[in-house]
Amino acid sequence: MSSRIFLSSPDVSGTEERYLVNALRSGWVAPVGPDLDAFEREIAERCGTAHAVGVSSGTAALHLALLALGVGPGDAVIVPTLTFAATANAVVYTGAEPVFVDCRPDDGNIDASLVETVIRQERVTAILPVDLFGSCADHTALAALDVPIIEDAAEALGATHAGRPAGSFGRAAALSFNGNKIMTTSGGGMVVTDDEDLARRCRHLATQAREPVPHYEHVDVGYNYRLSNLLAALGRAQLSRLDEMIKRRRQLRERYAERFAGLPGVRLLGAGDPGANCWLTAIAVDPDEAGWQARELGAHLDRHDIETRPVWKPMHMQPVHRGRRAWLTGVAERLFATGLSLPSGSAIRDPDRIFTAIDEFLERR
Repeated sequence: MSSRIFLSSPDVSGTEERYLVNALRSGWVAPVGPDLDAFEREIAERCGTAHAVGVSSGTAALHLALLALGVGPGDAVIVPTLTFAATANAVVYTGAEPVFVDCRPDDGNIDASLVETVIRQERVTAILPVDLFGSCADHTALAALDVPIIEDAAEALGATHAGRPAGSFGRAAALSFNGNKIMTTSGGGMVVTDDEDLARRCRHLATQAREPVPHYEHVDVGYNYRLSNLLAALGRAQLSRLDEMIKRRRQLRERYAERFAGLPGVRLLGAGDPGANCWLTAIAVDPDEAGWQARELGAHLDRHDIETRPVWKPMHMQPVHRGRRAWLTGVAERLFATGLSLPSGSAIRDPDRIFTAIDEFLERR
């Protein structure tokens, strides 16, 4: 029997094993160490920023960046409604209020023109744009709005916008190294920034806000958010292979584009974005034109032991956020109803199996 093909499973090799063994043998098993220091330097260089702070998750990175920016109770933060829950959750952790804003139909990223309308009518403290599925938001337009930005680049390491790397926009950015991301540390994340004071504040809060004195002294409430040295070693190995892994994802995206080209009512989200890292390839299907629905393709692939997933359920539709302010055009709801994320991982070694199953589905239509 063939094994299940997952959406985006970890891609590991002997390189990762060597880095981990070396870290273990070094004796630096505790939360700090030379691999963590090196990983922070290497990620900062990759993102084109001056500073990086390794933390336990992308969510922790968002939380710390918002706190360091001074976001707290009484503040309002613009959040795209089409995103994973962590983006909104991090705002709520600070005591601030997320204000949900709809997205663009072409790639699902936040609608910058709608953001401009919101900030003319509401007082907002910050904007938290998401680089959805590995395609950067329109940071050029967002930067012109003159509101502090924390970039949620959790899905976008290795992507670019206007020649600049994801993670280099706004006051700070958050990266994720969760197991399903473009590269992984098993679990982990990073705050990247050019702001030395903001980086220092994040590092302080991430280490239980311990003051630099011999005894345990705490002026602030801190968090146990630091990335471990062992996981940083894994991350360094993954980072050394990042371009190779992005290349394989792009090749898979190109095959999807070729397969669906010319089919009525079917389009790829973010198609034509040369800077995308192709973390996830997602399609949107107009059932009236295509004659079939995205969920039907998903069910067919599942019967072939191939994982798919609907695009994110919008935050304004989530029960936990019922009643929060939202500026909507209906685009996110349509993408949720018509979108499907397809297997996109660089670890997929039998892509022909996916396309054979897709062909079988389409032939029956």
